[in-house]
Amino acid sequence: MTAKHQIKTRIESVMQDPSAGAVARVYADAFLNALPAEGVAEALSEYREFVDHVVAPDPRFGRLFASGMFTRDQKLALVDRVVAGRVSEFFANFLRVLVRHDRLDLLTLILAQAEIERERRTGQTRVQVISAQPLSVGALSSIRERLTQVLSITPIVETAVDPSLLGGLRIRVGDTVYDGSLRARFNQLRHRVRERSLHEIQSGRNRFSHSERD
Repeated sequence: MTAKHQIKTRIESVMQDPSAGAVARVYADAFLNALPAEGVAEALSEYREFVDHVVAPDPRFGRLFASGMFTRDQKLALVDRVVAGRVSEFFANFLRVLVRHDRLDLLTLILAQAEIERERRTGQTRVQVISAQPLSVGALSSIRERLTQVLSITPIVETAVDPSLLGGLRIRVGDTVYDGSLRARFNQLRHRVRERSLHEIQSGRNRFSHSERD
C-alpha cells in the first residue's frame, strides 16, 4: 500500500473531545480516508469479521486488548504474533495505531461509526421502522419505495416490533420520528379533546364573568 493510503500515526483533535462517540468518529474517519474508494467495502467487511468472529465470541480477547495490565509494547507484540499475517497489513496497522493511542477499547464503537459514515458518504440513510406486528416482504418493499420518494434518500431499513403501538408505524430517520401508530393517534385525539374541553370551560367562565359585570 502506498504512503497516501497509510493511516495517520497521529489522530488530530482526539483529546479535544473526550466523549467516546466523538473519539470513535475521528478514528472511523481516519480508517475510511486511508482507503481508496474501491477498497472501503472490503476493509469494512474484514473489520466486521474480526469483531464478530474474533472479539465478540471470546470476551477475554477484548478485555486483554483493553486491559491496563499490559503495556503498549506487549499489546503490539500480541498484534504482531497473533493477528498480523491472518488479516490484511492495512488492518494490522490500524490495530497498531489503536494500541499506540490506547484506543483498543473503542474497537467496536469505531466500526459502528465507520459503517454509519460510509452509509452517509454513499447517500444511504439508516431508518428504523417499528410496527405492532412483523412486516411482510411486500410491506417492507412498499415502505422503502415510499421513503425513497418522500425523503429523497436511499434507506437502509431496520425493523422492530412493539405490540403496544396497536397498529400503524413509527419511523425514525436520524433524530426525527414519524409516529403514525394508533397509540399516537389516540394520544393526539385525547389531547385535542382535553384542549377543546378546557377552551369551552374557559369560554364559559368568560361569558359568566361578563354577565356578572353587566
